[in-house]
Amino acid sequence: MTATGEVSQPPVAWRYCGNQVKLWREGAGVTREQLAKEASYGYDTVKSMELGRRRPTLRLLEVADGMCGAHGKLLAAQEFLKPEPFPSYSMSFVRDEAEAIARSAYEASYIPGLLQTEDYARELLATHLPPLGEETIGERVAARLERQALLREPTKSFSFVIEEAALRRQFGGEGAYRRQLEHLVRVGELRNVTVQAMLTTRGFHAGLRGSFVLLETPEHERLAYEEGQVTGVLYDDPDKVSTIMRRHDMLARQALGPEESARFIRKLAEEQ
Repeated sequence: MTATGEVSQPPVAWRYCGNQVKLWREGAGVTREQLAKEASYGYDTVKSMELGRRRPTLRLLEVADGMCGAHGKLLAAQEFLKPEPFPSYSMSFVRDEAEAIARSAYEASYIPGLLQTEDYARELLATHLPPLGEETIGERVAARLERQALLREPTKSFSFVIEEAALRRQFGGEGAYRRQLEHLVRVGELRNVTVQAMLTTRGFHAGLRGSFVLLETPEHERLAYEEGQVTGVLYDDPDKVSTIMRRHDMLARQALGPEESARFIRKLAEEQ
C-alpha cells in the first residue's frame, strides 16, 4: 500500500453524463443557448453541467432528452448521478477504516464524524463551500450516521483526542449543542471507545500542526490519514506513520483522562 493523495474534483459520472448531453445536443443541432432557455437555466449553468463541473440535474436531462431525440437514453443517466456519500478524496480512507481493528485520532477543529449527532453533521455540511445541494447533504449525513455503526463492533477499538475549542464550538437551534455533548459522553462510556479532551490551558502541544487519524489493519499494518481543505492523504510510509503515532501517544498523555474528560464535557453541557 502506498501513499495516496487526491484533490477533490467532480465525480466521473458528472463529467461523462455532461459530455453525453453535449454530444447529443450538438448531434441534434441544438445550441447551448436553446437548451438553457428551454430548461430555464442560465447559459453558464448548462455549460458547467456539460463540462462536469456541476451535477447534471433531472430537469436538464429531461429537457435535453426531448429536444435531442434521445428517447430516454439521457434520462436514464439519473440513476448514476446520485450524490456521493463521501468526498472522492476520502474514499480510500473510508474503506480502510471500515476494515481496521483500531482507530486513533486527534481532532482540532470539530467533533469527529464518528461522534457527530445528526444535527451536528447537517449543520457542519451546510457550511461547505462551494455549497452542497440538499440532496447531497442528506446523502452524506445518512452515510456518516451509518458509518458510526463501527463503534458498536466490540472487537474494534477507538481513541479520540479532541481539542477544547472543538468541544466549545456551539451550533444549531435550542438544545442541539447540548445533545451533541451528551452524545459524546454516552459514546465514551462504551468499553471499546476512549474520548479525551485536550484543554487549551495545556498550551502548545504536538497536535498543533493539524488533525490526523491512525488505523491498524487486520494484518497489523499501520496507516495514517491527514485531510486538508480539498484533499486527503492516506499513507503507510513507516517513518511518517511512526511520527504520527508518537504524536498521538504524547497527546493522549497530555489530554485529560477519559473520566476527567467526561466530567469536563458534562460540565459544558450543563452550562447550556
